[in-house]
Amino acid sequence: MPYTESSLEALRRDGDELADATVATLFERGEVGTFNTLMRYVSRVGQDLPDGLPDVAREYLHATSAPPAWVDWEEMEKARLFFVDNNVHISTALSFAAMPACYLVPGVARLLSATHGLSYPSKRMAETGQFTVYLMQPDAFEAGSRFLPAAQKVRLLHASIRHHLERENSWDTAALGTPICQEDMIGGQMFFSLLVLDSLDRLGVHMSTEGAEAYFYAWRVVGAMLGVDQDAVPKDLEAARRFLDLYMLRHMGPSAEGAHLTRQLIDLYEEVVPGTFFDPVVSALIRHLIGDTCADWLDVPRTPWDTVVKAAPHLLGVLETIEDRSPLGAWALDRLGHLTTLLELSSLTRGRVMHYAIPDRLKKDYGVHTGLSRTRRWTPPAPTVT
Repeated sequence: MPYTESSLEALRRDGDELADATVATLFERGEVGTFNTLMRYVSRVGQDLPDGLPDVAREYLHATSAPPAWVDWEEMEKARLFFVDNNVHISTALSFAAMPACYLVPGVARLLSATHGLSYPSKRMAETGQFTVYLMQPDAFEAGSRFLPAAQKVRLLHASIRHHLERENSWDTAALGTPICQEDMIGGQMFFSLLVLDSLDRLGVHMSTEGAEAYFYAWRVVGAMLGVDQDAVPKDLEAARRFLDLYMLRHMGPSAEGAHLTRQLIDLYEEVVPGTFFDPVVSALIRHLIGDTCADWLDVPRTPWDTVVKAAPHLLGVLETIEDRSPLGAWALDRLGHLTTLLELSSLTRGRVMHYAIPDRLKKDYGVHTGLSRTRRWTPPAPTVT
């Protein structure tokens, strides 16, 4: 579809009909507590649904129990191998570019502030990281996988946020659109796909066109499973650029909530980094990936490390060259990336499996070689002329 001000404005009025109806019925019948209690023990594909599960929830879970019929499994395998090859870089881009980009949209920042207690940024980051790791497992859609149940629960979580904000008169729908509307859901999908690829390019990571396209495709599958309108979502990277450029021009800007969330993100990762000497690297990396204007809007402090971080692409370029030319080097760097990602995720989750539940109220305040060719290097689509 063509992306214009009017077409994107129309997407602000739409939520997720199936999930919204399910959540509304659960609240109407007083069955939210029962659902959360029983679903806490359903975390893998193939588990029997527990006795006593509300009928409307059982119907929803059956209706959303499989990926879309159009999924190309060869493309999904390419995406998984791309993730294996670049997992530490992707984790960096998710943490220091995609999440701050969410905070640059004042309405989204306000939603995040209302949904997640501002005192628990690690929960927000742990859920995002764990969800991505689940997606990129070889058996993500097979029996025993944790990805499908997580996607089903996240979709209901989004619906519950819409339910609370609209019924408690805590959201100006006429002015702001439906909470977690289709435009914002597609925007989020672009942050976690195209913007991540942009960040990898900015870091100097060697990517094949084939791998980049497969990674973007995997997030299209995720979007479909989270209730994103497939008639409106960009189908390729060129269309994604057109959407994302217009979306950011329509909405990005400074906000108190965005600055607060960013400060907590920085504090969280400064705790993960050993010692204090390298703490400023966190702010410097965010500033490098999202640019000075956006970083200033989010009150990201300037540090002496800002210049040093700009040299990161040169260092990564050397490592990537080693990986390109040496199978042993590729294996060693893949293993290091895998272990680094696991260490980061375990630090955030403290070894626990993150559970997604329908909140009864909102916060009062607001080791393998990929086999993918590296000869056709991916370059980002050109910005849209607006």
